[in-house]
Parts: sequence; C-alpha cells; structure tokens
Amino acid sequence: MSESTDPAALEITGLRIEATAFPPGEKPRNIVLVQDVDLRVEKGKVLGLIGESGAGKSTIGLSAMAYGRGGVRISGGQILLNGRDIGTLGAVGLRGLRGAEVTYVAQSAAAAFNPALRLMDQVIEASLRHRLMTRTEAEARAVTLFGKLGLPNPETIGRRYPHQVSGGQLQRVMTAMALCPKPDLVVFDEPTTALDVTTQIDVLAAIKDAIRDTGVAALYITHDLAVVAQVSDDIMVLRGGKMVEYGTTQQIITAPKQDYTRALVSVRSIEHAEKPPADQPVLRVEGITARYPGVPLDVLKNITVSLSGGQTLAIVGESGSGKSTLARAITGLLPPLKGRMVFKDRALPARLADRDQEDLREIQMIYQMADVAMNPRQTVGTIVGRPLSLYFGMEGAQKQARILELLDAIEMGAGFIDRYPAELSGGQKQRVCIARALAAKPSLIICDEVTSALDPLVADGILRLLLDLQALEGVAYLFITHDIATVRAIADSIAVMHRGQVVRYGPKSQVLNPPFDDYTDLLLSSVPEMQTGWLESVRSARRIESAGN
Repeated sequence: MSESTDPAALEITGLRIEATAFPPGEKPRNIVLVQDVDLRVEKGKVLGLIGESGAGKSTIGLSAMAYGRGGVRISGGQILLNGRDIGTLGAVGLRGLRGAEVTYVAQSAAAAFNPALRLMDQVIEASLRHRLMTRTEAEARAVTLFGKLGLPNPETIGRRYPHQVSGGQLQRVMTAMALCPKPDLVVFDEPTTALDVTTQIDVLAAIKDAIRDTGVAALYITHDLAVVAQVSDDIMVLRGGKMVEYGTTQQIITAPKQDYTRALVSVRSIEHAEKPPADQPVLRVEGITARYPGVPLDVLKNITVSLSGGQTLAIVGESGSGKSTLARAITGLLPPLKGRMVFKDRALPARLADRDQEDLREIQMIYQMADVAMNPRQTVGTIVGRPLSLYFGMEGAQKQARILELLDAIEMGAGFIDRYPAELSGGQKQRVCIARALAAKPSLIICDEVTSALDPLVADGILRLLLDLQALEGVAYLFITHDIATVRAIADSIAVMHRGQVVRYGPKSQVLNPPFDDYTDLLLSSVPEMQTGWLESVRSARRIESAGN
C-alpha cells in the first residue's frame, strides 16, 4: 500500500454501516453491514474491493458519496475526500458533491441510461447541472473521452440513443459520463461483470487508460480477483462487512496471508477428467436452422451436435452467438425451420405443444437468474415438490421423504424446507433450482449460465455439486456459458458458437488445445489470468498481430 503525507483523494477510518430489518411477525432489528473498515486511495491510484455477495463492497463504495440505499445508514467512522469530512456537509453540500467530485459507474449500463435521451445529453448532464463547464466545453470533453475510451466515431456517437450501441460500448459511454465532470474519485461497481470476456477486455483496457490519462482516483468493486488484478494498485478483501486482508495487488495474488484470500486465488481448481462419448447419444441435434418470427435472418445455422448420457456438452460463445437460442430450440420454444432433434433414439417434436408428459419430464432446465425462476410466495418444499406431484403423482409422506432426499443431495438439509426464496443466498437459490430439476429424474438438464451471476467461491461449489450429482444420477448436462474457466472445470465436449454457427466442436482436450481458429483463439486469449501485467501483455500481442496483418 502506498503511503503519503498529502491528503488522499479518499480516506475512510472506522467505517460502520447499519440497516434495520423488518422480519415478518417479529420486531425490527438492527443489522451491521460494514464494521470498522479503514482504507486510503491516493490520487491517480485504484483500490480494488473484492469479496462475495453481501461482503459490503458496494455499500462501502456508495459510502464514498455519503450515500446508503434502501434504508442503509452510515452510523460511525469518518469519510474524508481530499481531507474534507463529507459526513458534515448536509443535504445541500452532498448534492453538490455527488456527480461532480465523486461519480459512479454502475454494473448495468443498460439500466442506468434513459432510453429516450441521446447519449451526449446524458454524458454531459452532471457537468452542466453543477455548472462546471459550458455545453460547448462539456461536449468537447465528452468527445475527447469517447476517443480515449476507444469508442467508434467519437465525434458522432453521442447523437445515438442507448439502444443503438452495444453493451460494451454503452459501458464505456457510462465511464465517459463519470469522467466528464473531472471528478476527484470514481466508484466503479462491477462495470464488466455482465460483459463477455471478449468485450470485457476492451472495456477493462479503456477504463485503465482513462484512469491513467485523467489522474483520477478510483474504487473498483468486483468479485473477480483476476479482473481487479489488471486495474488496481492495491486490493482490499472483504467478507461479512469486515476487512479480511489489505495489500498491494502483487502481494494479494502471489502471497495472500489469509485462508479466505487464498481460496479466492485458487478458485476454479476443479480437475474434471474428460469422459469418452457413449455409443448411443441421449441427444442428437442434426442440421438445425432457426429464426425468430418476423426476423428475416437465421439465428441458428445448420447446428449439429450430440451429447451422451452422464456427460456434459458445453456450448460456449459471446452474447448473441446463439447459445440460449439453441436451448430454446431444444426445449421446443423455438421450432427450427430445418433439421431435426433425436432424443433417446426417438424423434423429438419440434414444438413444445406437441411433446408429451414424458418428453417434458426427461428434459429439464436450470436458469441463469434463480431469483426470477422461483415463485417468491412458495416455500422451498413446495418448489422442489411440485415436479414430484406433476410427473409421479407423489403426495403425503412419500413426497415429503423425497423432498428431504433432494435437499440432502444439494447439501442444504431439512432446515430449509419451510424457507422462502427471499431467505436464501444466491448460491442456495441456485441449489434449490437444481433440486427442482432433479426431482423430475430427467435424462438431460440444460444449464443456462447457471453460475455467471454467482461469486467465484459460490460458483465453484455449484460446479462441484453438479459434477457429484452427475456421477450419482447419470444425468447429461447441456451447459451454456461464456466462461472458459467453467468450461475447463465441467465439460467433456465443447461446441464454440459464433454468429449462430458452430465454429469448433469436439472433445474438450481437442477444442481447448491448438491449433485454433481465429475466433476460438480470441475467446481463449481474452480470459483474465491471475497475474499482474496480463492485460498489457495481451494488448501488446494483439497490436503486434494486427500490425502483421
């Protein structure tokens, strides 16, 4: 950690943040979210805040603006911005601070922009509202920032609306919006988590360049240690609202002192031995071509893959490559124009409405967002038990016994049977969705980005659980993901998709080893590695390659 006698851009001491919980039928109780946290960010430096969900990362980040959302309140400690205690400013002073001296970059740019306003109007709004510059000056600075951030046509991109740019471009526009007022501090809250690895690397590079060029101080919040290692000077590891470890980036990733930090560094260490395919596949997709109603272009183009029982086929590619669309075709939600699907040596009806009860039971699905995949008004027991009644007619003691077996299988136990989804963590919710799928005793489960919204340690536990259950139940997984680390951990075979086509397909040992096609090479080389300087080395290699071409 760097030390200085000059006032830091941000210095926090003894921070304590609380909230009030209102449990149904109980008296309100106080909850401590952050306890006794100290940190310091020098001008021109980046401090990474890392930890699992609920660790207090975003809560601490927002405290740099003296802000707490959802009834959260700062109940102790001191927050100094350039040596000034912002806790004493009052409402008027804080309004002048937020959006001028401290700015914020949210995780989802798509949700943060007004779809009815042009990008330029939104980028310069804070600069004009705080009277920091004229409109002409603000627009000129925005154009300069667009160029620094690598956006196409920086002179004109501000005329577009949010829906007219890609997700990666919109995230960079939001970074320009945060930098436009020339703040002293920017809080980056998971700015690349929702992006594909190929897009993420460009956004990370743009953010790092912009921080260097503007000299702004920054907090960078994430749960991905490999990502934060590319942009941060120092890293604070958080858990349960408390600091676990605090040090330079190099020290944290090469010589962590605490067990929790060591676990973060070694996450995704699963070694899954590739299994050879069986003679009779459980699923064959043969020459599938599909398009959405009213859209003239094919979204799937002559897709042919197969999957054996008890094995995992990973479908990998960036957003828009057709991964989830293929799942829709297999489940009958998007009947193909051409080709056929064969399930257990019988033709699978293309339309969901034409499939019988046995077809529906045999193919189950686990969704990316467990939050919206369960009825919030139903208990865990009701959610897991529904397939037992629907497909097997189970009721009473027999049904209750099977629910308990499934809860044991997902390592949760009987104590969760009467809980509601709101009382579960993200990982527990996903485990309940796994139990619900297994309740149908399927031969195939389609896992659609089931770990992408989870913290690395929680995701690691889910992957290990899926592998254990596969060995026990013999179920096949069609695993849709853009995370190469997940693919290495769980797959037996891999299909790489790009623009609706399979560009590389085969056993894991072949697909992940050279020689590569251009797209697979780009995909694999864009996965952040747990080492400092990785981002610079990849960018340098690509510049050399581009110059050679």
